[in-house]
Amino acid sequence: MNYLAHIYLSEDHEQVTIGNFIADGNGITGKSYQKFPKAIQVGILLHRQIDTFTDAHPTVKQSKKRLHKNYGHYSGIIVDIFYDHFLAKNWSNYSDVPLEDYAQKFYTLLQTNYEDLPERTQYLLPYMTKGNWLVTYATIDGIEKVLIGMDNRTKNLSNMQLSIAELQTHYNAFEAEFTSFFEDLCQFSHTKLNTILKTI
Repeated sequence: MNYLAHIYLSEDHEQVTIGNFIADGNGITGKSYQKFPKAIQVGILLHRQIDTFTDAHPTVKQSKKRLHKNYGHYSGIIVDIFYDHFLAKNWSNYSDVPLEDYAQKFYTLLQTNYEDLPERTQYLLPYMTKGNWLVTYATIDGIEKVLIGMDNRTKNLSNMQLSIAELQTHYNAFEAEFTSFFEDLCQFSHTKLNTILKTI
């Protein structure tokens, strides 16, 4: 899952949310998470559990299979982004807080805890805030911009920006797969979060 889902699955625990958000792309591997405050550690561990569950889920594998021929191992990244689109688009089904308000609250949380953030996240924060990334996920145009940005980071080797065509062609199938999978993920994540909170 991508940013919005990881944030949502933290269930409004602020420090857990930070940990869940920073767990990817910041070199937090092995036991290096233990240098963070306890509640942030919970978020990092939850993030890992969410990723493991997601990668093994048959519905996610079905979504990735639709993309694998053209995008190879990048298909998993693309599906993560597609699923965040459907979460953002259907946000009112999952939260009573409007997505714009939810996103602004999250950006404020990161700014308030700036000193606890890894350097890469500190670098990304102004871009994320200015571009209002979490809200842009709700539109196909926004997702296309995300995919273009991801493709640029692979030096245009992944061709991820072209996958917007598959999204549009198989839109209903991807959305149905997301909806089915996300129900399972929410149940799994809620149970796992409570378990980690008790054990760490």
